[in-house]
Amino acid sequence: MHRRTGHPSCAKPSVISREKYGLFYNADHEILVTAGATEAIYTVLTSILNPGDKVLMPTPIFPLYIPDTLLAKAEPVFMDTSANGFVLSPELLEKTLAEHGDAVKAVIFNFPCNPTGVTYRREQIEALANVLKKHDIFVICDDIYSELTYGERHVSMAEYLPDQAIVINGASKSHAMTGWRIGFICAPAVIATELGKIHQFTITSTATVAQDAALEAFENGMDDGIHMRAEYQKRRDFVYEAMSKIGFDCVKPQGAFYLFAKIPAHMIQKSMAFSRDLAHKAKVAVIPGGSFGPGGEGYIRISYAASMEQLQEAMRRIATYAETNKKQRSVQQ
Repeated sequence: MHRRTGHPSCAKPSVISREKYGLFYNADHEILVTAGATEAIYTVLTSILNPGDKVLMPTPIFPLYIPDTLLAKAEPVFMDTSANGFVLSPELLEKTLAEHGDAVKAVIFNFPCNPTGVTYRREQIEALANVLKKHDIFVICDDIYSELTYGERHVSMAEYLPDQAIVINGASKSHAMTGWRIGFICAPAVIATELGKIHQFTITSTATVAQDAALEAFENGMDDGIHMRAEYQKRRDFVYEAMSKIGFDCVKPQGAFYLFAKIPAHMIQKSMAFSRDLAHKAKVAVIPGGSFGPGGEGYIRISYAASMEQLQEAMRRIATYAETNKKQRSVQQ
């Protein structure tokens, strides 16, 4: 564990894991405190991968995993989930594992998912775990949005695969502490010890003041995310209904704070071109779906981690843009 001597903040992830998710990690040997989940992802992938290894990624997926995998001279293997409501099926997972054999070193799960907002029910996780337990691979569980689920409580894949799982989490989303850069990795001691070798020569440690802030959050605000989750749910419902009314086909998010919306057929279909056009004409910024891997092209990601006033104005501008687009198309025809 890399922390200043006597500083207790790094032990708190063990409390969170136990009380929130039923996961048990020794604070002295099985937890690393990182400079945000970003450094955690880098540390994990550059530690476990060798040139020629393969990493399975259900897509659309947070794009950071891709360059970090390439940096380790390993190969991302994409599993397009768009035909199944952005949920990875056990059948597709089994098929992909069979196709790539012993070259597969790890599989990554990020749910609730950035960018789709989709999460997994317990029975879905158990079915995937039953496939994975037959294979000697790492299971990377990026649970950073675990506090932001609408409906069912988050279940980590690590609950079913404790010996294979490497859990990534942090304070950025649960306590809105993005800029403080406090993340953590939880893993069995034999794995955590090796991860520490990369971590200590990359970052050494997180800033003491940030650790103190996280300590306060974890000791006296363990459930603060619950109140923010209720507000996010209101914003989700508003944006989902507004975008659907405008004509965008959307999967209703079950977690996180993103809406993944399919671009209507009568508009620009390339997500990057559409996003640029929307930014230029409507002054609304969205992320092109093609940035998130196979299955994301033709979609845009909208974040509703903004005030209701900002979201209302954004929806008004997108509606105006869509109506103008429709009129222009009618004139051309």
